[in-house]
Amino acid sequence: MSDAQAMQLALTQANLAAAAGEVPVGAVVLKDGVLIASGRNAPIESHDPSAHAEINALRAAAQVLGNYRLDGCELFVTLEPCAMCVGAMLHARLQRVVYGAPDPKTGAAGSVVDLFANPQLNHQTRVQGGVLAGECAGLLQGFFQQKRTQSQSCCSPLREDALRTPQARFCSLPDYPWDAQYVSDLPALAGLRLHYLDLGPQDAAQTYFCLHGPMAWSYQYRKMIAELTAVGHRVLAPDLVGFGKSDKPKKESAHTLHWHQQVLTELVERLDLNNVVLVVQSSSQFLGQALMRSAPERFTEMVVREQAPPADSERAAYEAPFLDRGHRAALRAFAALLDRPLES
Repeated sequence: MSDAQAMQLALTQANLAAAAGEVPVGAVVLKDGVLIASGRNAPIESHDPSAHAEINALRAAAQVLGNYRLDGCELFVTLEPCAMCVGAMLHARLQRVVYGAPDPKTGAAGSVVDLFANPQLNHQTRVQGGVLAGECAGLLQGFFQQKRTQSQSCCSPLREDALRTPQARFCSLPDYPWDAQYVSDLPALAGLRLHYLDLGPQDAAQTYFCLHGPMAWSYQYRKMIAELTAVGHRVLAPDLVGFGKSDKPKKESAHTLHWHQQVLTELVERLDLNNVVLVVQSSSQFLGQALMRSAPERFTEMVVREQAPPADSERAAYEAPFLDRGHRAALRAFAALLDRPLES
């Protein structure tokens, strides 16, 4: 296996990290040119500051070989390793380390300090940088640009005629680890803030656009999102205005089918989505059909996926956005659109 091929495998792991909301760094370990282990960044989801891609790959390789010393092994990582990871690599007695992009802030293979070059150490590991550096750096740059955009959007002012669920209501929700993304400059929004998830590779061959039901929000699709992104698909899951982490107009009269369809159409066009499978609940088919009529060239099919009502253990998470009557205006409005009763 060539160095470029091995680094492509590490980039695959980095994309998986990005899909999970982690800084996109990936690593693989080869022995005699054969892949034996891989790892991706996971400190956020594992609550472990040492869970860097390299550390996870080293741990996996040690389990495969039944030995913490990885004699004759090579590690490929998309970003220049930090001091912690270099220390672990030297303890593992790696034969060679190959990295992609340099890290001018914490790189310990030459950018800030070169721990590999210390002649006093009792093991010398060969190191090489710059393999697929452009691709590795581009992935990181895109990730942090998206973070900056999210940060700017998070600061959008709240309209006087709307409410915004406190962020504390969403802390530590089970199986919902992803960072929020917001948009507030779509014409139809008129300054309201819309929340959406955009996970998986941006250039995926297939994109899934998931519309939650009128009593739920994007949390409803958390398991499906994990399944689809794990196999390389891109998944979009917006919270309709009035639901989830999106702003909530105080008046029920703000909610019309045409307006929600227009907001979603503008979001699809802003993100330039194509070859999209639209996933809906049976209760949100009416909105899904309207969306497909507004941009038929962007969608390939609509799939109705009915999910069971939330279990008692899930109810608090489903109800997190709707802390009082004022925050539930959209639920009452959609009940009227569906012509069915809803408790206040």
